[in-house]
Amino acid sequence: MAKVPAAAVAASGLVGGYGVARWTRKRPLGGVALAAAGSLAAYEWNREAGPRAAAGLSLAYVAAFAGSHPLAKKVGAWPAVFAAAGGVAAASWAVTRRASAPQPPSACDTV
Repeated sequence: MAKVPAAAVAASGLVGGYGVARWTRKRPLGGVALAAAGSLAAYEWNREAGPRAAAGLSLAYVAAFAGSHPLAKKVGAWPAVFAAAGGVAAASWAVTRRASAPQPPSACDTV
């Protein structure tokens, strides 16, 4: 089974959560989609980069969601949502990429 990157899950959660809330006109339903994707992304962040990274990225996810609201008043709803999703995806990619990068051999590995 193909693995979906946590960055894509998080970005999809922000975009999908807003889309569901807008098209169904039921904000709590959009919140369910947002929370489900955020929980899955947090699980993957923890698995890939550890609990500290997962906590930080989860905080970024919530901050992006909250920050998209005032930004929407300036640039519009969809551009704000896409900006928030892109920011979280970039942060997720950077953190999980660094955590999963191969480490150079240490002096103990050559003995």
